Order: sequence, then structure tokens, then C-alpha cells
Amino acid sequence: MDELELTPKMAAVIKVFLEDPEQPRYGFELMRRTGQPSGTMYPILAKLEQAGWLVGGREDIDPRAAGRPARRTYRITGAAVTVARIQLAALSEQFRPPAPIRTRLATNGGTR
Repeated sequence: MDELELTPKMAAVIKVFLEDPEQPRYGFELMRRTGQPSGTMYPILAKLEQAGWLVGGREDIDPRAAGRPARRTYRITGAAVTVARIQLAALSEQFRPPAPIRTRLATNGGTR
């Protein structure tokens, strides 16, 4: 598995896989769940697959019986689950808003 630093858009995709790591996912489902267009989604999936985070395959269906072609599916690898959880936590920390600064109010007409 290649080292890969998640971007916020990639993190949104990986979060869906982490909901149920055994569940295969397909592009249109991921687009719907993350709100990302195909021009963003498929390059992300290709990058994750090339890095060894995802394994791609084809749905095992009879296209005639299903009334549609078999979908290309993706499944997160076991090794990627742990790394993804660590990176998502780090990304979350990186984008956490700072704690509000508490200021003391002056009591003597604006002077201390």
C-alpha cells in the first residue's frame, strides 16, 4: 500500500467505505453520498485504487436479469482501514476551529 495523504474530498469518500469496510461500493452511490460530481469522484477512486487503498472489481450479476450492466465496485483494503482512520482523525484535528478567545471586559469606563 502506497503512502497517501488524504485531501478533504478524498476523506469524504473514505468515510463512506469505513461505515462498513466489507461492503462493496460503486461510483454513483459514492457520488450521491458525498455530493461530488463524476469528474471528481472517478479520479479519486482511481488514485485510491492505484495506491492500494481500494480494490476494484465487477458486480457478479446477469445483466439481462438485472436490466442493467454490471457495476464496477470498490472495496477498502484491510490495511487501508487503519491508516484511513488515523488520517481522518489528523485531518479532523487540522480543520478543528480554534477555541474562542475569552477577553476580559474593563470595568472602569473602558480603562483597566
